[in-house]
Amino acid sequence: MNRRRWRGALAAAALAAAGAAVAPAAPLQAAGPAMEDPVEGAAPSEPSGYRMDDYRTPTPLTLSGARSIDTKSAEALWRAKSAVFLDTMPRDRHPPNLPPGTVWRDKPREDIPGSVWLANVGYGALVPETEAYFRDALTALSGGDKAKPLLFYCRAACWMSWNAAKRAMEWGYTDVIWYSAGTDGWGEAGLPLERATPYALSPTQ
Repeated sequence: MNRRRWRGALAAAALAAAGAAVAPAAPLQAAGPAMEDPVEGAAPSEPSGYRMDDYRTPTPLTLSGARSIDTKSAEALWRAKSAVFLDTMPRDRHPPNLPPGTVWRDKPREDIPGSVWLANVGYGALVPETEAYFRDALTALSGGDKAKPLLFYCRAACWMSWNAAKRAMEWGYTDVIWYSAGTDGWGEAGLPLERATPYALSPTQ
């Protein structure tokens, strides 16, 4: 092998080794992620009141007075823009005893595009400030029309959306929809999710 060919062979071998060590990443596909922490268990019967603890456990299959829908039906409503989508995923709270100088960052939340994230409104008991926020948000988002279709969701096996939907009905909203699979079912169906920020009422609301 002459010197020129020998140098060319060395260069080709070096490139091949580098490519094997650091291969270029393949383009990501728009497929939904698997559920991070699936919750297993039989669906319980509906309680008479609100769920007060253990919010990340199997939920009932239905919510009396509301329409309980699957992902296909939720997608149809979303594409038709015929309901207000309300994300009730709770927001991580700032731990009270962090060491001085610790930087606190909220855990990112991704939800269904076009949704409104009403964080922390799905607890069984609401402090007065959160209840007022929830009431005012529903009034603003429905335009004061209690017949406006409102779709509540969170994640799969999450009582937050069940409680929030139940509370909305008790406040007189008549077209309440409960999407129990939430962002887990939505993502697994390959449907889009986007980064969310909690809803803030404007000063005039």
